[in-house]
Amino acid sequence: MILRAPANGIELAYETFGSPGGRPLLLIMGLGAQLIHWDEEFCELLAGRGHHVVRFDNRDAGESTHLRDAVVPASGGDGRAPYLMDDMADDAAGLLDALGWESAHVVGASMGGMIAQSLAIRHPRRVRSLTSIMSTPSPHAAPPSEAAMAALMGPVSTDRETAIRQALVTWEVIGSPGYPLDRERIARVAGLSYDRSYDPAGTARQLAGIIASGDRTPLLKDIEVPALVLHGEADQLVPLAGGVATAGAIPGARLITFPGMGHDLPRPLWPEFVAAIDELTAMADG
Repeated sequence: MILRAPANGIELAYETFGSPGGRPLLLIMGLGAQLIHWDEEFCELLAGRGHHVVRFDNRDAGESTHLRDAVVPASGGDGRAPYLMDDMADDAAGLLDALGWESAHVVGASMGGMIAQSLAIRHPRRVRSLTSIMSTPSPHAAPPSEAAMAALMGPVSTDRETAIRQALVTWEVIGSPGYPLDRERIARVAGLSYDRSYDPAGTARQLAGIIASGDRTPLLKDIEVPALVLHGEADQLVPLAGGVATAGAIPGARLITFPGMGHDLPRPLWPEFVAAIDELTAMADG
């Protein structure tokens, strides 16, 4: 069931899995993605390990607030983006307030990893452990391949079927070459995403925020919580260098890389992801 909560002056849509008495675990998704990109089965696996899991729509995605009146600059590099990763981290902190969680284990994927990093930097007492998946401390640390960037910046879809076809084309480029492409799941999620909210301008605002947010590397050295970095060795959108840079910047961070994994979460790897996250959260709470 989708719930809604005020957070940092906007409203965030979210959903929960597992017992309220479990270890609190906040999942933060990436650029243009919605809470449904955290698969229900994946969330249930985490809940089955004793976590109380929350997945949510970032601002400008899904059923959360869309800042439609905000101007998207031609480039976020001049600092004129409508908002930064810091603002999205404050959104997440506001959601923790609404949930009544003093702190939580935080897992972020791609842009969600950037938000999670910013959350740990800005609100260190709110983060029990940090897991950064296929992310980077700076866009310059791991620039995408030309093919990945072209796929990401594909044409705006004009209808649901076109959106589904475009999603399949995108994931054929940036997905995991070492694993079968789950075309049925991609089509299903793309269709549901279109039905919930199709907002290319919102994705553009998020992208401007990524570019304008600069390099978190100098600030990551102050993170004191247990940290885990998961990254695919075949990632074209955020190459492995991004994960290496993240792990290298956070004291004591553990880096796990996966051959054949691109910029997605292949179902065959879910047990390994869940086991690694569970080990981290149990250690942090132990």
